[in-house]
Amino acid sequence: MRRGNVLFVCLHGSAKSLIAAEHFNRLAATRGLAVRATSAGTEPDDAIPPHVTRGLAGDGIDVAGRRPRRPTPAEIEGAAAVVTFGCDLGALASRAPRLIRWDDVPAVSEDFPRARDAIVARVSGLLEDPTLRG
Repeated sequence: MRRGNVLFVCLHGSAKSLIAAEHFNRLAATRGLAVRATSAGTEPDDAIPPHVTRGLAGDGIDVAGRRPRRPTPAEIEGAAAVVTFGCDLGALASRAPRLIRWDDVPAVSEDFPRARDAIVARVSGLLEDPTLRG
């Protein structure tokens, strides 16, 4: 990975981190920024829940067929920032050059639009950070 890449990590890798990465990439492209994001989970689900797939599809984002996965040490070390959602990276945390915690985002399972809007607002702010533009 190169400077400017962001890794979003949540417990299952199938909701908050996925929503964040997909909207980050869309907003970065719209703004002409050469930054990218990926998502992972510390205890990844086997599949993305249907309500997340439907919610993202409603936003014009297709995640069908994608599978949550664990973050790799190299991915964490290579990210300009690692953003976590209410999970602990354990021993991998020390490898992150910059660790940001977004622990107060609403649960996606309870209210997809509310959670998505909170995540998108934070992602938009993160894209304003000059340190990510390398």
